[in-house]
Amino acid sequence: MKKNKANTPTPRDIILEMLRTKACMKQDLYHRTIALFAELKDVAREVADDLEQAIMPVDKRVTVHYRDKGETSFELKVAGDVTIFHMHTNIFRLDQSHNLWKSSYLSEDEMRGYFGLINVYNFLSDSFKYNRERDIGYLIARIHVNKEGHFYVQGKRQLGFLYNDLPGSVLDRDRLKDILQSIIMYVLDFDLLTPPYDQVNQVTVSEMNEMNMGVALSTGKRLGFRFQSDGPDVT
Repeated sequence: MKKNKANTPTPRDIILEMLRTKACMKQDLYHRTIALFAELKDVAREVADDLEQAIMPVDKRVTVHYRDKGETSFELKVAGDVTIFHMHTNIFRLDQSHNLWKSSYLSEDEMRGYFGLINVYNFLSDSFKYNRERDIGYLIARIHVNKEGHFYVQGKRQLGFLYNDLPGSVLDRDRLKDILQSIIMYVLDFDLLTPPYDQVNQVTVSEMNEMNMGVALSTGKRLGFRFQSDGPDVT
């Protein structure tokens, strides 16, 4: 690397070094995330087919379907829920206040603190069936994977503590299946609750006309509720 008269790197040197290290690392991580997301799709298709074959003889009304929605998205319909998996196309640096920066794993190499991101959203399937555009979905999990394939998951309930060992966890096919099954279990246990009476005891003429046309009032699993079990328990 060239030095100036003060024996320090020039701006050009610094830029080239950042391109060589950070920019190249982000490209490698982006392609790793794409490959892992493609494998997650395969796992999701496999799990959906297995569950559907097992439940169909029991009750044909209960369905499990996988649907590919392009390179960065797919969905699982499980009974009355649609869970959408979306891979973000950008790379993110872990917030500096996160406790993981205190670990030796990140302090030894700060580039390990950059992540590809897969977001997981839960919706009611009727929201799409009846085109209820005002219905609410929930971000229930975020899967973070770094340049070495190590990962952790932020999420609700069990999703927030089962997969939080970044230094000791590598995201392979078996772990993808574990995470997917944990997400399905959470979704099936995440019930639609009746909203408080006083919150829905008035309706406008416009809203009533919308309901008559098949567009119901805004609906979400926890609309109007605040429960301790559904609080900010992400890690």
